[in-house]
Amino acid sequence: MIQLQKLLKSLIQPIIAVIFGLAIGGIIISLTGGSVFQTYTELWNGAFGNFYFFTTTLARATPILLIALGVGFAFRAGVFNLGGEGQMVVGAISAAIVAYYLPAPGIVKLIAAIAAAVVAGGLLSVLAGWMEAAFKIQLVISTLLLNYIAVLFASYLAGHPFQDKTGSAALAQTPMIEQSAWLGKVFQGMPLHVGFIIALVGALLLWTVLRYSVFGYEVNASGKNPLFGAYGGIHQVKVMLFSMFISGSLAGLAGGFEVLGSQYRFVDGALTVPGYAWTGVMAALLANSNPIGIVFTSLLLAALQTGAMGLERNTEIPLEIASIMQAVLILFISAKFTKQWWKAKKKGADIRGAA
Repeated sequence: MIQLQKLLKSLIQPIIAVIFGLAIGGIIISLTGGSVFQTYTELWNGAFGNFYFFTTTLARATPILLIALGVGFAFRAGVFNLGGEGQMVVGAISAAIVAYYLPAPGIVKLIAAIAAAVVAGGLLSVLAGWMEAAFKIQLVISTLLLNYIAVLFASYLAGHPFQDKTGSAALAQTPMIEQSAWLGKVFQGMPLHVGFIIALVGALLLWTVLRYSVFGYEVNASGKNPLFGAYGGIHQVKVMLFSMFISGSLAGLAGGFEVLGSQYRFVDGALTVPGYAWTGVMAALLANSNPIGIVFTSLLLAALQTGAMGLERNTEIPLEIASIMQAVLILFISAKFTKQWWKAKKKGADIRGAA
């Protein structure tokens, strides 16, 4: 019952935020002379209007969901992994290189490419964790800076040593992966691949680990009260490094799935321009890092993005209206965390005053 209440609480927050976003978006649409009803109808149709659009929304949600699960897991451990973009990109370029160059049958290439994506993303994330443990470099700073290094390095690899020589010289992309190494589609002729199913299983697995395992207890204890965890015998550095690896590996998996299930090659900029990583951070924060809640918030944010594309196709309203709604969500998140910070600060002051 308590877990159900926590889940419902994690869903109420994004619902309220969406209502505010729709209201503010409606005001802006009205001021520009548009029809609020028509705009939101087209927004819905763009995301769920037919089965193709529905599966497109689910496909869009897949990388967001995986990155959000990783970010949320790190947050539960009390660490801030903001390097999802770089971890996703190194996972993607690793999967593309392994899937194309490994001399093996298609299924072996596929499995090896997925493993390479997981390991690459995880190692990049652990690198930031190691710098925190060894040199006291804050994770927020190191993960953000490693994003630039990872993205630029992947761009170099795709534009020079591993560039597709058969295509345009202006395109920084790897060669096309053979079809036998592609991720299968859930429905024939639709964009949704089995990576979405794996992501759902991953969400359930993470929830189970956090709820029932010893490691999950250590993660939650470290995140809620590090001092208490340390006195309880929890090795803080070990928990931090393991959490960072899991977080980064999920981001790397997101990149690998995009290469193996959607693009079938690494294309420079194809993963950074849509903003999957930062949308994943937003989804994790909206759901309060609850793995089950993250499934719903990821779908919500993906629907806003795909719906906005349909909106721009069928009306004169630009897709930036969805960006406005996401900005409202960010403001909602900021207000929530500012309130929590103020309460914690006030509580600390009260404790010091009583002492």
